[in-house]
Amino acid sequence: MSTQKFNFSGQGGLVACGGPGFLTHTKREGLRTDSMENTAHMRALTDTDVEFFRTHGYIVRDDWVSADELAHFVDLFDRDRDERRYRWHRYGHHQEANYDALCTTPAFDEVVRHPKVYDAVVELMGGPVCFGEIGARFMGAYDGELHQGWHRDRPHWPEHPLRMDYIQQMLYLSDVEPDTHCFSLSPEGIEQPILTDNDEQLTRGGCVDIHGKAGTVCLFNVAVLHTATTRPTSAERKTMQIYYGHRDRAPLANDSVIPPLFWQHGDDEARAFYGNLNDVSRLYAQSFGLELPADGAA
Repeated sequence: MSTQKFNFSGQGGLVACGGPGFLTHTKREGLRTDSMENTAHMRALTDTDVEFFRTHGYIVRDDWVSADELAHFVDLFDRDRDERRYRWHRYGHHQEANYDALCTTPAFDEVVRHPKVYDAVVELMGGPVCFGEIGARFMGAYDGELHQGWHRDRPHWPEHPLRMDYIQQMLYLSDVEPDTHCFSLSPEGIEQPILTDNDEQLTRGGCVDIHGKAGTVCLFNVAVLHTATTRPTSAERKTMQIYYGHRDRAPLANDSVIPPLFWQHGDDEARAFYGNLNDVSRLYAQSFGLELPADGAA
């Protein structure tokens, strides 16, 4: 088994503050660039971002996705849901989702590898990352009872400085407020013992509802206890939810097919990022007569 090295560094700034219970995230200025070239030389995270992630298991930023990018991403989402409806299915409680979104709309790669988000993910993970899965999710108006289904997507990985095997990007494509559906989690710090009992963790960490304008990004350790919170509302919620893992670790799951467009025909970085193929991607590739490398990995 290979040994992976992790590096973390940073420089000042505030993401969010507070403890158990409801948190409100305040708007603040962050690093802004006008091109991908500049982004490559400017760090997306601050020291405080990293420290907040260490002590809470997540960060929230509303300044990474520009207005033009947001409009483009919402258009991709709406067109996919309209034109590729046959790949959208009921999911969880009061949700519709397309987990083959990279197949139906390859341009979602622009969300997956958004320069600022990607740089932040790589820094928090401490090294090269791979694609895990993508979910385009929709929650419509609702008049039922408030619903939460607390869970962890992956166990903690103690060998990692942040105890993190996979990280998720939660991108809001609609405004999320106290009277709408939202994403919620129960913060935990890396110095705290892991509480496997959900009630014990909720008693210690409380419940944080993540609110924000369209374009807000939440990055979180998928081992942190979390849930979609469904509440009575007339508002719709649209999200893109992308998982990233370590390139030398096992694939996350078989929910998303990884298109050969990326792992076979992309540039070197695209092939490496998308090349940690899950079983379903290998199965589909073989079914369509595509040859996999001898070791079974792209």
